[in-house]
Amino acid sequence: MLFQVYGGNALYQWLGWALVFVALIAANEISRRSKVGGLLCFVGIPAALTVYFVSIYVGAAMGASWALNNPTYTEMNGWFHYAKLYAATAGCIGFMILKYGWGKLGKVHWFKCFPFIIVAINILIAVVSDFESAFRGWGTTFVSSEGVTLMGGWFNVFNGVAGLINIFCMTGWFGIYASKGKQDMLWPDMTWVFILAYDLWNFCYTYNCLPTHAWYCGLALLLAPTFANFLWNKGGWIQNRAATLAMWCMFAQVFPLFLDSKHSRFAVNSVNNYNVNLAVSVVALAVNIGALAYILYRAKKLGVNPWMKEVFKGTRDYDQAMARAE
Repeated sequence: MLFQVYGGNALYQWLGWALVFVALIAANEISRRSKVGGLLCFVGIPAALTVYFVSIYVGAAMGASWALNNPTYTEMNGWFHYAKLYAATAGCIGFMILKYGWGKLGKVHWFKCFPFIIVAINILIAVVSDFESAFRGWGTTFVSSEGVTLMGGWFNVFNGVAGLINIFCMTGWFGIYASKGKQDMLWPDMTWVFILAYDLWNFCYTYNCLPTHAWYCGLALLLAPTFANFLWNKGGWIQNRAATLAMWCMFAQVFPLFLDSKHSRFAVNSVNNYNVNLAVSVVALAVNIGALAYILYRAKKLGVNPWMKEVFKGTRDYDQAMARAE
């Protein structure tokens, strides 16, 4: 077992997973289908939350009890959560600029590499966190600023390296298109090869470094955009991923007690076992090495630079995504 989903709270834990999965898919559909939905989700709500977060920290600095006891302050004060929230939100805004062709940025060719840059930044944030855990807890455990017991060891190193490799598994950086009707920003060369490698790496990251959240942000959050991509939004995986990640981060930052085992029947912990973490990390690293090797093989076969040119032309995933492009 990877997670402690048994016992008296098992029904609530599985129900919570299903609710998060469905809610993320629904929220993604609201954000992608109209400009109003996108602006509300990625400009309006984040702006209001920024005021809320700043107010909490100002209040805490002044010693106000309402701020010092606020769950956002006590349970979600690590740098990682804020970095992911704002990096994912920035990605969503950039993707809207590209799919709607807003302003000069939405029309210039060089800005098409923005999705690669923002995804690479998001991956690097997690890689740094993995290496930080290795440094702080090598061969033992430590307690994070949020009161979560974490381990450190080779599994952090293996998965950190997998994350670095995963960055180079993004191909065709300039192959970005708007879909018919401009509901989606498409990246056709981001096929199942990258999605599988990314999902395994990111699941492993959450399992290593967010053991009290991984049931939701390592499974439900990763499967929601993948589910949408393979069933009705082919080529739009990265847009799905950024949107669901940003909205999950907003929810978790404001309602962290949903995930807190001391307060919630919906909370789920990983087994937090060194050997289990190591096994998951080895799988993630092996799959990412295999994905990069396959990409380089295809690039050599086609005689192209895999990052400047698309390497999956002619494959089923690529062709189905391009069929949706303007």
